[in-house]
Amino acid sequence: MKQYGPDYYNITDLLSEEELLIQQTAHDFVQTEFMPVINEHYENATFPMELVPKLGELGFMGSSLPEESGGAGVSNVAYGLILHELERGDSGLRSFASVQGALVMYPIHAYGSDEQKAKWLPALGSGEKIGCFGLTEPNFGSNPGGMVTKAVKDGDEWVINGNKMWITNGSVADVAVVWAKDEEGIVRGFLLEKGMEGFSAPVQHGKLSLRASVTSELVMENVRVPDSARLPNIEGLKGPLSCLTQARYGISWGMVGAATDCYNTALDYSKDRKQFSKPIGGYQLTQAKLADMVTRITEAQLLVYRLGQLKDEGTMTFQQVSMAKRNNCAMARDIAKTSREILGANGITEDYSPIRHMANIESVYTYEGTHEMHTLIIGQQETGMAAYDS
Repeated sequence: MKQYGPDYYNITDLLSEEELLIQQTAHDFVQTEFMPVINEHYENATFPMELVPKLGELGFMGSSLPEESGGAGVSNVAYGLILHELERGDSGLRSFASVQGALVMYPIHAYGSDEQKAKWLPALGSGEKIGCFGLTEPNFGSNPGGMVTKAVKDGDEWVINGNKMWITNGSVADVAVVWAKDEEGIVRGFLLEKGMEGFSAPVQHGKLSLRASVTSELVMENVRVPDSARLPNIEGLKGPLSCLTQARYGISWGMVGAATDCYNTALDYSKDRKQFSKPIGGYQLTQAKLADMVTRITEAQLLVYRLGQLKDEGTMTFQQVSMAKRNNCAMARDIAKTSREILGANGITEDYSPIRHMANIESVYTYEGTHEMHTLIIGQQETGMAAYDS
């Protein structure tokens, strides 16, 4: 962290040489190959698909999964550092890698059959194939248990009907992990492949946030799949929720990266931009903003570093992930806004990143569990009472 941003508490000293090298590799990739094209893709609402093979070659998708599952077998702290650097570039880049690794590769690794693993994991890890994750529906986001997508058993096959919304990578995905309720109301996961009859993934247009990311709807109209397309080793909501825990972990790291980029941009600008005969960084009001920002980034760094340790130890809980996701999204949202303020009118142009991060964070703040839902998860853990239950 020290080489590329604030490291007020010398967290870099706690990282291994391998972890530092992995972070540097991710940083260099983002700066040399992604940043030159991000504004063009953001304006055009496209994702740089030509970079997907490089993401796979570098081991940035499913990085903490074992190599036999298409991952790179790195520590969870190293995985967090990768996502930190990807989101320092843009939330769309980190979202692509997060969905591929945490929401597609992870459930196949954890709950798939040997055949499913062999068919999909190496190709997903290399970037040869792309995946998406279908849980959220038009009327059910924070309450996934209310899903209405149905999977009806018909002999040795399943017939799936329903709609999913806000699906990252949906229109470009070769495989979709889709969650549906069977006739008994049990949630089950299925692997739906592009081109299946009755399965389509139209692009969702009109986004003013997360523009450098493909967002789609998934439509299932009597999609017929063999039972071998079902994830055999999981049933119930704990399946999709366990995937979300993996993804929220990555978001917690990514938001520190986005905030760091905003802070560095504002700090550098404050040292150069002069008003009333001296740089604006020399004024008390600006220094107060910078002091608050670097403090909040440091708090967030400590949260994710310790969370990574807990994940590596195998003791991390989903409530701990909720605290990090909740805190770090709110932190990054505030820092993007304050950074834009320091940049003044220049801050609304594409020449400076905070306004782009600021728009993106509005999506990240809401997806994978809203701020309010993570608040209630922590509240339930502390009181033993579920405030969202009727």
